[in-house]
Amino acid sequence: MVELSEQQKRHLRALGHRLKPVVRLGASGASEAVLRELDQALEHHELVKVKVRAGDRKTRDALVARLCQATGAALVLRIGHTALLYRPRREEPRILLPPP
Repeated sequence: MVELSEQQKRHLRALGHRLKPVVRLGASGASEAVLRELDQALEHHELVKVKVRAGDRKTRDALVARLCQATGAALVLRIGHTALLYRPRREEPRILLPPP
């Protein structure tokens, strides 16, 4: 899992502000197909917005934590039903982070 400093998170939040959600989760949760799709999206884009449509905050937090754990991504931000996840590409990362 990726560890990010506050300065790096701030940089990623600024980049993610204009993004549209790439992955949408319903109340049924994160299936293996959804996890594979998210993994591919992170490998291609590095910074991905996810929309989580679950009933309560506790369920949303659990779903986002499962997504991060399953993909090795870092949670940059979660506001309401939207989460911003970051994982650098395995080869030639595109997003350059400021030093910690």
